[in-house]
Amino acid sequence: MKAKNRDQSLSDSRELDGSYDQLTGNPSNSQSKKTIKQRFLKLLPCCKPEAAPSISQNSVEDDFELSTVCHRPESMDKLQEQTKFTKKELQVLYRGFKNECPCGVVNEENFKTIYSQFFPQGDSSMYAHFLFEAFDTNKNGSISFEDFVFGLSIILRGTINDRLNWAFNLYDLNKDGCITKEEMLDIMRSIYDMMGKYTYPSMQDDVPREHVESFFQKMDRNKDGVVTIEEFIESCKKDESIMQSMQLFDNVI
Repeated sequence: MKAKNRDQSLSDSRELDGSYDQLTGNPSNSQSKKTIKQRFLKLLPCCKPEAAPSISQNSVEDDFELSTVCHRPESMDKLQEQTKFTKKELQVLYRGFKNECPCGVVNEENFKTIYSQFFPQGDSSMYAHFLFEAFDTNKNGSISFEDFVFGLSIILRGTINDRLNWAFNLYDLNKDGCITKEEMLDIMRSIYDMMGKYTYPSMQDDVPREHVESFFQKMDRNKDGVVTIEEFIESCKKDESIMQSMQLFDNVI
């Protein structure tokens, strides 16, 4: 039984990264190295794999792959059904994810570390925390390949409502169904800190609060001090700049 589970695990892993021919059962002749390097994948570092135990030379490659994948994603067919990605796209994404994250999951500290490389002029740790929380939908303190592609599928291929719901969830820090000025101010300050105080032109300390006031003026229709998901979606749909920014992601992959 153990050998059977081991063979199934290896087969599923090869299926995901495109290194296995499902028709013939033989290794694919195509190169297993990733063919594209998406910016998203750069945000997914991972713990380095533990040293592999002593094994025979005939099974070095297979056993090393198994030893480094601590979390094995679901089958290709199931992921294809649950996302808006094609089989080939999932293979490319998984290949890149596995190269960046050999143990199959990424924790928050590693996520923050790699994210900070894109914003060396500022402190991106708080914004990275909010972004990590949005991807970690099952709240187990890590992002798996499934978490990654589910979120990415919404951001890149979801409907306008799907994308706006995802964005609302990012801003709704305590997940109570509405955005308060305090929550929005925390987000704005984290963006301000991430961009750095030495940008040109320089931003003043009161800029985050001004953004929040402007945000609530547009979106808090009934002036009750909070923005609901309905108010958020309705206001965003009427904002031409927001709609244009969402369309920029349509052909990323």
